[in-house]
Amino acid sequence: MGKQHIPLKAVTYALSPYNQKVMPGLWKDLPGKIAHKFSDHWLGAVCIFGPVFGTMQFAEWYTEREKMHHRS
Repeated sequence: MGKQHIPLKAVTYALSPYNQKVMPGLWKDLPGKIAHKFSDHWLGAVCIFGPVFGTMQFAEWYTEREKMHHRS
């Protein structure tokens, strides 16, 4: 009932500092990928950015109205 030696296998991954093509497919056709993602999920983007943009426009309008209120 002593200690038994159990061999472990370890896998080590490393990138060579001389390798220049680590992720070449990431940057390939980037505008096309962005357009494809937006066309697939345009409703979600409108639902998120619509209220945010609307709130910002309302805040700008309201502050401008407050600034001009004393002039009339």
